[in-house]
Amino acid sequence: MKNLFVIITLVCASLSATAQKPNTLTAKEKKQGWKLLFDGKTLNGWRNFNKKDLGPAWKISDDAIMLDNSQMDGWNTKGGGELTTDGIYENFILACDWKISEGGNSGIIFNAQEDDATKHPYSWFTGPEFQVLDNDGHADGKIDKHRAGNLYDLIKYEPENVKPVGEWNKVMIEQKSGHVKLFVNGRMVIEYKIGSEEYKKLVAASKFKGMENWGTFTKGHIVFQDHGNKVWFRNIKIKEL
Repeated sequence: MKNLFVIITLVCASLSATAQKPNTLTAKEKKQGWKLLFDGKTLNGWRNFNKKDLGPAWKISDDAIMLDNSQMDGWNTKGGGELTTDGIYENFILACDWKISEGGNSGIIFNAQEDDATKHPYSWFTGPEFQVLDNDGHADGKIDKHRAGNLYDLIKYEPENVKPVGEWNKVMIEQKSGHVKLFVNGRMVIEYKIGSEEYKKLVAASKFKGMENWGTFTKGHIVFQDHGNKVWFRNIKIKEL
């Protein structure tokens, strides 16, 4: 029995030593062309949407980027704002982990345009959103197409495989030549083509139908939403195709 205990201890220690640290790339990932958008230490490469600087409410905590909502300004976080990439991406695979607070709401917007701050004050005026939500604790969890992992207000997916509030979920967004695939915890859940007749019908039936050119762009900024709730993002990496 003592020898068995020693063996188990050594195996566990070995697995712990070889486990990949958060916000790092393996040699294989580097060879495949993946790049980190968050190094776990700084917020370099990020700023607020339509601005040159970044609000102090976006902090690094527990190896993640966290939105600290301890002070509020209306429905937004005081000193928060939308966390936006400096870079513009067209054909890419974006991967990251997300975790939401109890009753929380956030999102990942892509193809966001910064061409007119007056006309497009928020990223979701132009880009679609991968929903990040506490399905059980937020009112949007009761609305069709507003639940976590959905293409917000356009496409829902079933069966759901989102982990409960406080646990890490993995998302991957793949976009190539306007063809988009959304993955939740390793499973592809939504697929569509920007500009297709089916997609146009979905937009026309959504809350975005009156927004000029909404969801028609095939490149733009990637944005993490400030919806006034605490949220965490880590292992943010991208591979351009």
